[in-house]
Amino acid sequence: MASDIRLAFSHPSERSEATATSAPLDRISVRDHVVDVEIGAFQAERGVTQRICCNVVVEVRPLTGPIDDDVDRILSYDKVTEAIAYELSDERLNLLETLAERVADRILLEPQAMRVFVRIEKLDRGPGALGVEIVRSRGTVRPVEALAEEDALHPELVYLSNAAIASPHLGAWIDQLEAMGRPLIFCVGPAEAAAPVASHPLAQRRIDLLAIEQNAWVLAARDARCKVVDTRTELDWAMRNGQICVWAPSKIVLDAVDGPSAKGADAVALASWFAATFEAREMLVIGDTAPEQASVALRVMPAIQATI
Repeated sequence: MASDIRLAFSHPSERSEATATSAPLDRISVRDHVVDVEIGAFQAERGVTQRICCNVVVEVRPLTGPIDDDVDRILSYDKVTEAIAYELSDERLNLLETLAERVADRILLEPQAMRVFVRIEKLDRGPGALGVEIVRSRGTVRPVEALAEEDALHPELVYLSNAAIASPHLGAWIDQLEAMGRPLIFCVGPAEAAAPVASHPLAQRRIDLLAIEQNAWVLAARDARCKVVDTRTELDWAMRNGQICVWAPSKIVLDAVDGPSAKGADAVALASWFAATFEAREMLVIGDTAPEQASVALRVMPAIQATI
């Protein structure tokens, strides 16, 4: 038991050695790789950075033939640090568990990588290090083909003005859009009612985003096919399962590493940023005008028009 406890708190390289199979594998490791990053689910962790420490051990298939001192023949340490940097830059994360999973998945896409141990710890959340450790093997990660298939999804993004939400044509529009056979996501702006005004810009941003979310629920109440969704995971699931979504923007906007410059009040521009993150080819705007700058091509239609 004492040996098991010691091993649990040892460096991942010791766990790798202790659980090795009979097949010989080489190991590369990155120790005590410290990064300053904004991460965490608590409000106190938003808008500030904290140090995380990453320790990674990758078991790799031994090379056949001489290395010849050729860096292109080995799995470089840079692949490990790049995996960490890529996943941290992709979006703001709440959980170390999510980061560890994504880093492991990305490393295991390398042809030589067979098994990976990832330990990630927060260094500034208490008197000690708080962290997670996972081990993943080749075959537990999604193959490259599956990732490519996921990237191939191009949803139909539709922005609805308040006049469009209240229009008697709403049900018919949804029928026409649903018949196109593409994943369908609606975006809306705030309701006509005046939102509270705060002196701090971060507080005002949250108020504006929440005003949009309130209106999303108004749209969902108009048509039972529309479900309000606020996470990328649920949006991905919905796009694969034919669920019509209404975007609640707070979580995705606030979690974005390189978030939109558009304010919550600039709802069409904000929606176009969201459309671009899902690689939508265009966004249909019903009942509103196109902003001066948009992240995707826009097609504008008046709310009085009955047919899309």
